[in-house]
Amino acid sequence: MPELPEVETVRRGLEPAMVGARLERVVVRRPDLRFPFPPGFAERLTGRTVEALGRRAKYLVADLSGGDVLVMHLGMTGRFTVSGGPGGTVSPGAFHHQAGGDAVHDHVVFGLSNGHAITYNDARRFGFMTLVPRATLAEHPLFKGLGIEPLGNALDGALLAGLFAGKAAPLKAALLDQRLIAGLGNIYVCEALHRAGLSPKRAAGTLATKAGGPTAAARRLATVIREVLEEAVAAGGSSLRDYAHTDGSLGYFQHTFRVYDREGEPCPTPGCKGVVRRLVQSGRSTFFCGVCQR
Repeated sequence: MPELPEVETVRRGLEPAMVGARLERVVVRRPDLRFPFPPGFAERLTGRTVEALGRRAKYLVADLSGGDVLVMHLGMTGRFTVSGGPGGTVSPGAFHHQAGGDAVHDHVVFGLSNGHAITYNDARRFGFMTLVPRATLAEHPLFKGLGIEPLGNALDGALLAGLFAGKAAPLKAALLDQRLIAGLGNIYVCEALHRAGLSPKRAAGTLATKAGGPTAAARRLATVIREVLEEAVAAGGSSLRDYAHTDGSLGYFQHTFRVYDREGEPCPTPGCKGVVRRLVQSGRSTFFCGVCQR
């Protein structure tokens, strides 16, 4: 499933085509994706102008004229392509893997006033779209209770210490808890913990001092979380299985993975003699070095 950097990459790819444009034609080719489309979905969108396109956790949120928000989730195989318009198809770069996306899985098409057509393709149909009034968005079940954004300015060592103080849960599990930090996923948590030299098995509460302040480890982890996410966004995300950009190309941050999916390989930390290991935590694969991650 696409993680935060992939969703942010898609947002940035869609933004130039969507923001400021009017939805002149909306084609919905089936009644549902993961969930049914809201009643009158196409009709309610037609004629609206996209005023802003943001992201909350792993959701794309398009503010529309009239006060509604179009919420979009990519699921496992969802992807958008942008075509037409004065600039043609956006091509930000060439990537290592080829993208799929048979046209039979083109389920939604947005025809925009600027000549662009945005197509949503989803082979497994685990993504979804819905409409929510902006005034009640924060209280909607999809968003209520979501934690802080890891790319926001609020994420620092003190905040991590406050979130994790007294928690005996493994550090990796705490980082994946969307009620604490919204949008962090398995890949980037593994990468951040390795860079910070922290074991995924250690108790999350060890990042706080007895007085509740941040330890050096907490400060270090907050810094590397932001670094890993920002680097991944700059690289266009990671291409695992079905994820693709809005132009059909794939991200390449996976070529710089230190530990994720590298079981049995030497640890890349300079001077470390360890080997990347894999263990299963809460049903998810964790990749780490048992020597330099403490």
